[in-house]
Amino acid sequence: MDTIWENHKLTIIALAAAFVALMLSVVVVPEEQQAVVVRTGEPVRVINRFQPDTAYGDTGAGMVLRIPLVEQVQFIDKRVLALDMEREQVLSSDQQRLLVDAYARFRIIDPVLMVQTAGTTEGVRTQLEPILNSVLRQELGRRTFSSLLTAERGQAMSNIREKLDVQAREYGAQVIDVRIKRTDLPDGTPLESAFRRMKTDREREARTIRAQGERNARVIRAEADAEAARVYAASFGKDPQFYDFYRAMQSYDQTFAKGEGRGESSIILSPDNDYLRQFRGSR
Repeated sequence: MDTIWENHKLTIIALAAAFVALMLSVVVVPEEQQAVVVRTGEPVRVINRFQPDTAYGDTGAGMVLRIPLVEQVQFIDKRVLALDMEREQVLSSDQQRLLVDAYARFRIIDPVLMVQTAGTTEGVRTQLEPILNSVLRQELGRRTFSSLLTAERGQAMSNIREKLDVQAREYGAQVIDVRIKRTDLPDGTPLESAFRRMKTDREREARTIRAQGERNARVIRAEADAEAARVYAASFGKDPQFYDFYRAMQSYDQTFAKGEGRGESSIILSPDNDYLRQFRGSR
């Protein structure tokens, strides 16, 4: 063993140095990461850069070489990243103080710009969080609390995403989506006042609907009565004697029939009274 070392000492040292240099030169870039090679503080190239609709295996991930000690490799996530905003109080256009819990989803599409402006993905989050807060306040401040419970909320989220995306591009990021997880009124008097106002609005709406229904019912009833009168008139006109008999029977029913609310009154009439003509038969 000593003989081998003595005879091939320089070769062994050279091979060992070459192996160490190779290990320092080889970098493995995973599929879900993109790597920025930085030389003397400046980004010089990107490995496995994010490209939309590129299949796995075709992105450039795997083993790559760098210059040891001269080039540093900074890894950046290619996947969709989360930006969670702290629960903030926002004033709506109807002067309601809302507690809004929102989040955004973004990804890094220009890693070189990101390294130059924000340094890391955490730096991007730090830059975007106050921007999301500001855009959210501006957009929700133009809307009422009730509108956030309707489809208008989707349009508000779309506007917030577009405005935040414009700012995110300056840091090499793309905002994919913005959503509000929860919107609440503060506990106490504001919440109770909102509930009372909502109850009053619903009661007013119910009264309006009932009044409109009653009006429509009267119109329908009047039209039906007019149609019935027309039909009766057309029918009885063909037989005036039957019409006289029918109307007399209705009158007798209202006058002589007993029932609830009719009392026990008696009516004394002369047999010759014209009102009783139907009881005398035809002459």
